[in-house]
Amino acid sequence: MIFEGPDGLNRCSWCASDPEYIRYHDEEWGYPVTDDIRLFEKICLEGFQSGLSWWTILRKRENFRAGFAGFDFHKMAEFGEADIARLMQDAGIVRHRGKIEAVINNAARAVEMQRDLGSLAAYFWSYEETEVPKGVEGVPAMTETSKRLSKDLKKRGWKFVGPTTCYAFMQAMGLVNDHDPDCAHHAKAMAAREGFTPPVG
Repeated sequence: MIFEGPDGLNRCSWCASDPEYIRYHDEEWGYPVTDDIRLFEKICLEGFQSGLSWWTILRKRENFRAGFAGFDFHKMAEFGEADIARLMQDAGIVRHRGKIEAVINNAARAVEMQRDLGSLAAYFWSYEETEVPKGVEGVPAMTETSKRLSKDLKKRGWKFVGPTTCYAFMQAMGLVNDHDPDCAHHAKAMAAREGFTPPVG
C-alpha cells in the first residue's frame, strides 16, 4: 500500500504519520548497510521494538544511542550491573530489563562474531534475500531466510532475535527490498542493491 507524500511522490503507507518517519523511509529504510555498528544498533533496536511500534523506537533512537555507548558493541560488552541499573532509570528508552540484558549479552556475542568471521556485515549479508513473494496481505512478517537467521543467531547465544525481528532487520538494512513496487523509492533501493557488492568474511 502507498500514499502520496506532501511532495507528490508515492511512498509506502507505513511511514505516512510523521515527517521524521518519511525521512527515515526515504533515506535509510531498505538501503544496503555494511557498517558493523549500524547493523548491531538496528538488530538491538528491533529487539526493543518487540511488542511496540517502530515509530516508538525511532523517536527514542538518540536516547538509546546515548545510553548504549553509540551501540559500540565492544564497549557494551563491558557493561555490568551498574549500567543495567542506570539504563533502568533512563526514561528516554524502553526500560525493559530483559531486553536491556539481552542487548548487552548480544554485544559480547557480536565481539565473538567479528573476531571469528571478520565482520558482522559478512555474516548478515550471507542471509540476503533476492526477492520475497508478496501474499494477498502484502509483505510477510517473516521468511524462511529470516527463520534460518534467527535460528543461527540463537545457536550463537544471541537473545531477542526471533524470525519476525530478524526480518524487520533485513528489510531495514537492505538485505531485501520491501519498498512497495509503486513506491518512489523502490527503484532507488533496487539500484542501490544492484550497484552494491556484499561483504565477505
